[in-house]
Amino acid sequence: MLTFDILTLFPAMFVGPTTESILKRAQQAGLIAVRLHNIRDWAADRHRTADDAPYGGGAGMVMKAAPLAAAIRATVGTETPPVILLAPDGERFTQAIAQELAQLERIVLVCGHYEGLDERVREALITREVSLGDYVLTGGELAALVVLDAVARLVPDVLDAASTAEESHSDGLLEYPHYTRPAIWEGRPIPPVLVSGHHGEVAKWRRRERLRRTLVRRPDLLARAYADGHLTRADLTYLAELGWAAG
Repeated sequence: MLTFDILTLFPAMFVGPTTESILKRAQQAGLIAVRLHNIRDWAADRHRTADDAPYGGGAGMVMKAAPLAAAIRATVGTETPPVILLAPDGERFTQAIAQELAQLERIVLVCGHYEGLDERVREALITREVSLGDYVLTGGELAALVVLDAVARLVPDVLDAASTAEESHSDGLLEYPHYTRPAIWEGRPIPPVLVSGHHGEVAKWRRRERLRRTLVRRPDLLARAYADGHLTRADLTYLAELGWAAG
C-alpha cells in the first residue's frame, strides 16, 4: 500500500476529490491511504497562527518555520519518506516522476501557500520540490491533488494494467484516439480498421496514430522518445513518410 501524507493549511480542499471515483475505490481496497494533516495543529498560539509578514517588507505573508517544521517532523517520525514541496520553482512533474513515486510505500506532500514558506524549512526538511508547470497557483493544494491522482493510478491494481500501458507519456508518445458506439455520429464514421476484427492491424493503426498525433501536437516529444530508445525501425520508417527524421 502506498500512503500519501499531505500537510496543508486547508485540508477541506481534499475532501471531495479523495472521496470520489478511483481514489475512493483505491482507498477502500487498501491499495492507497490518504492522510491529511492540518499544519495549524502545530501552531503554538491560541489563534493557530501559521503565517507572518516577510522580513525585508513586501506583499503577502510567509508560512512560519516553527509550525511547519513541527508538522513535518511529527508526520515523518522515524522513517525517511521523500518530503516533497509543491512549488512553482521545483522540477517539472512528469509521467516518469509519477511512475517513480508509485513504486514507494510512503510520500509526504507539503502544500505551500501565500507567498511561500520560510526558506529555512526548505533547506532543513524538504527533500524534493515539484512544479506542475510554469505558472503560479494560490497554493500547493491543487498541485498536491494532481500528484496524488497521477501517482495513485499507477499503483498496481488501482487500474487495469492495460489502461496505462499505451496512454499519453507512458513511453514518450501521446495516446491514440478512442471511439465508441455508434459507428457513425453526425455523419462522422469511425476508422474502418477498428471494426475489421484484425487485431494486428488495429495495433498497427494505434501505434501509427500515436506517432502521428505526437508529431502534430508535440514534436518535441519525438526527439526524446528517439533518444530514450522508444522508437522502432518501423516507427522511424513511418515517421519519415510523414516528413520527420531523427536528429
